[in-house]
Amino acid sequence: MTSLGELIAPRRLGRDFRWLMASSWTSNVGDGIALAAAPLLIASMTSSPILVAMGAMMQFLPWLLFGLHAGAIADRVERRRLVMLANGTRAVVVLALVVFLLTGHATIWLVLVVSFLYGTAEVFADTTSSTLLPMMVRPADLGVGNARLQAGYLVANQLAGPPLGAFLFALGVFWPFALQVLCVALAVVLVSRIARHPVPPRESDAPSGRHPVRKDIAQGLAWAWRNKPVRTLIIIILTFNVTWAAPWGILVLYATEHLRMGPIGYGALTTASAIGGLAATLSFGWLERHVSFATLMRVCLSLEVLMHLAFALTTVGWVALVIMFGFGSYAFVWGTISTTVRQRLVPLELQGRVGSVNMVGVFGGMVLGQALGGAIAQLWGLTAPWWFAFGGAALTLLLMWRQIGHIAAARPVLGEPDDGPAQNTA
Repeated sequence: MTSLGELIAPRRLGRDFRWLMASSWTSNVGDGIALAAAPLLIASMTSSPILVAMGAMMQFLPWLLFGLHAGAIADRVERRRLVMLANGTRAVVVLALVVFLLTGHATIWLVLVVSFLYGTAEVFADTTSSTLLPMMVRPADLGVGNARLQAGYLVANQLAGPPLGAFLFALGVFWPFALQVLCVALAVVLVSRIARHPVPPRESDAPSGRHPVRKDIAQGLAWAWRNKPVRTLIIIILTFNVTWAAPWGILVLYATEHLRMGPIGYGALTTASAIGGLAATLSFGWLERHVSFATLMRVCLSLEVLMHLAFALTTVGWVALVIMFGFGSYAFVWGTISTTVRQRLVPLELQGRVGSVNMVGVFGGMVLGQALGGAIAQLWGLTAPWWFAFGGAALTLLLMWRQIGHIAAARPVLGEPDDGPAQNTA
């Protein structure tokens, strides 16, 4: 009989993967705690919608400002140490917040500054962490590895963390952040156990020194643009994040006013999504072995289109919960596959830069989508963003249907330098 440890982290993935997974899961517990505690803290200090919205914006703004720089730096230095430094910085920033809360000197502006600094460090931590997995497992095992990391995100960040954060906040405003400090600090210790990996060699490194960071960023952007499968995948992710974020930004109003589910019902919607994603983790291994990536990608994006249509039509809370469960399931599969496909195609020395281009597209799409969704809902009602999402996602899927097969079937170009011409494999 297969042991629980073997089921969660197969031995073939190696010892380093287990340390990476433990660090990721632990860090996600801390982030999940803050996911509930941070908005509660801001709401306890101000009733201004603008300031509350600014608190949410601090999650995305650092990605747009520093995402590409984080990718370039991740490709220059020992990645394990950069993850430790970034997570250590996060722990220090939150510890400072705890001190201000304990001494009664915390203000809304201080909390916003802390959120921005924490988010900036998180950009470097997450960007660099995503480059570690391809360095420690075989390409054939990237799917399983990403699935395990995603499962930890769902359990720790989406399910366990937020209720714990809300409970601790009720006990005292500083308690959730104190526990967050411990979680992030423990994540630093765990990732330090990973064996050192040398910085991937780059032919563009001159003997006399390295290029400026801006040239590294330009090389990452150029490679991503010239490689057709990666470029198309990033465009699909960007577009679908615009359409997804448009209704998601007003989900709380849709749930409480249109569906009349109340605050508890709104929380149940997000929980249903996380449970759906967790359920998908149990079937991902079978899906990867028996269904092609191209088919899975098309099915996931088709379900995304149908989900928007279903939300636009329904007026019943329990139906929305079922839809959200399905969303969590296919979103987990899509996220795992799209990450795996990108990691397989990108050379090790470019993982940071190309990964950061992808993340800037993700968060850029979310910012644009939320802005559009708010305006559309203001003009035409709370279901209008879902109709916008349905039409935009359907059109994108129709235009990209054939390209999805080429993306899934693409293979890396061996020996390709990071500043040389990338060959299109689709």
